[in-house]
Amino acid sequence: MSDRTNSETIPPSQRPRSPRVPVNFTVELEGDDADGRHFHVTAEAVRVSRGGATLVTDVHASAGLSLRLTPPFGRALEAEVNGVWTDEADGRQRIGVRLLDPNGWFAE
Repeated sequence: MSDRTNSETIPPSQRPRSPRVPVNFTVELEGDDADGRHFHVTAEAVRVSRGGATLVTDVHASAGLSLRLTPPFGRALEAEVNGVWTDEADGRQRIGVRLLDPNGWFAE
């Protein structure tokens, strides 16, 4: 008989903590890219969750990069890149960002 509990044998869920919602709006991104060059560009938000977003942008980004994200509504938000990949369907770069305010998009 095993002393292991059921929770030890079942891997943790890969499901996000909050749902991702498909969207289509532009955001302004500002910061310093992975090469240390300052940028201020427009990006396209394609998915959002309470605490983050997936953006389409050509900024040379890497995980850990800090940036300021300004949506067409609300105020500017500080964020951190937590992933960079190229979508195979359209060949465009995506970046995943984590909003640094614990209230995310809904911060006052």
